[in-house]
Amino acid sequence: MANMDIGTIYAGALRNTRALEKQGLEQMERQLSGLERYPDYAAVLRRHVETTKGQIDRLDKALAAVGESASTLKETVTSVAGSIGAAVHATAQDETLKNLYAGYAYQYDQVAAYRSLAVIAERAGKSDQASAFRASAEEEVKAAEEIAALIERVTQTYLDLTLGGSKADS
Repeated sequence: MANMDIGTIYAGALRNTRALEKQGLEQMERQLSGLERYPDYAAVLRRHVETTKGQIDRLDKALAAVGESASTLKETVTSVAGSIGAAVHATAQDETLKNLYAGYAYQYDQVAAYRSLAVIAERAGKSDQASAFRASAEEEVKAAEEIAALIERVTQTYLDLTLGGSKADS
């Protein structure tokens, strides 16, 4: 393996995290169209869509600061992966519940990515950016906690709708 320097590692981590955020944004936006029966869940996703857009903006600024830009290929691949995941869930009877579980887990994946990115930024001498990434990690924890608080309520609504003969998913 070729020698890597911290700048190369940092730029790659920025691109990877940005691709992860773009994938998450696409999945949340797709889910929103089918959550009219789950207004609390939709409200959480709408708030997090806006938070995610701000996080992507932070990542874009950090990339620009190191003379880099997002990887179009990587974003295309992760976007396709996100679309496939959403399509698989859409074929399931309990699409809403599966998306809820995946969203909850995904938040913690992003927490880990931002915590790691903050360490890499520190090592790269980008302390100002590291603090922004720690803030992003906290935003992801908050989103995960909001989703966690909805699991029982969304499940109950799903059961009420399904057992009552109504359509529970989009």
